[in-house]
Amino acid sequence: MTNTTKNSVTVNQPRVVEHLYQGVDTQDGAGVKLTRVLTNQLQHRLDPYLMLDNFKSDNPDDYIAGFPNHPHRGFETITYMITGRMRHKDSAGNEGLLQNGGVQWMTAASGVIHSELPEQEDGEMEGFQLWLNLPAKDKMNDPWYKDFQNEDLPKFETDNGTKVTVIAGESHGVEGAVTREHTEPNYLDIHLPAGASFSHSIPANHNAFAFVYRGSAKISGQDVPIKTMAILKNDANTDGVVIEGSADEETKVVLITGRPLNEPIVQYGPFVMNTQQEIIQAVTDFQEGRFGEGA
Repeated sequence: MTNTTKNSVTVNQPRVVEHLYQGVDTQDGAGVKLTRVLTNQLQHRLDPYLMLDNFKSDNPDDYIAGFPNHPHRGFETITYMITGRMRHKDSAGNEGLLQNGGVQWMTAASGVIHSELPEQEDGEMEGFQLWLNLPAKDKMNDPWYKDFQNEDLPKFETDNGTKVTVIAGESHGVEGAVTREHTEPNYLDIHLPAGASFSHSIPANHNAFAFVYRGSAKISGQDVPIKTMAILKNDANTDGVVIEGSADEETKVVLITGRPLNEPIVQYGPFVMNTQQEIIQAVTDFQEGRFGEGA
């Protein structure tokens, strides 16, 4: 879904970079190698986001075992597959194929058990998984799931040739594939030609960060190298961000913003609730088979 060319948005007081963060190389699932960009130490600072993983490898040993059955409760997972193929199945009866340029949005809410297993034995796999918290009042809602193929995702191009995919929220008048009332997530994949810049409006009370996964960028004079997250400073006088791409090569950046919930965050592995008692209940419910129909 591609829209016509959009004029640049005017940002009068752009945000500056508060901190650069490289992320931590780790493994998850059955040994999938990845970089954890947003760790639990940053959950309150980047509320409502709980985690961001970046995976990229052309070595099947790094991803082939995938993510066998595992539970979630209390939040949403957004998986953006830039390159590769992975099959999703869950205890609520959902199944889908996540592939090149597609997005899988799963609201675990009251509980779901799911698996994500590669449907390829060679080639490159690259993408992101983002965890978005749910407000306390919604954590025990029914689970929800939807696949978006690449052609289903809203896209636009600015007058300088920057191409933007709007996974969630809104940018330049283009509404994303998913919107959320309470957390108001904005999730953009931005491809800047050499020497181009991109402006995006951000409410002053929203938290925001950008991650460069190709080339390099500059935000308010601060260089942001490849595989680096820039946390954008909260300032009541700012109205957005301006991202400048490399002068020499294409730059690709994901920009993620959202309205903080300002609620307690209690995490135990794949469960994120508001109190320790709710975590204990989550573990009990999982052990007693109460996660999703057919769990």
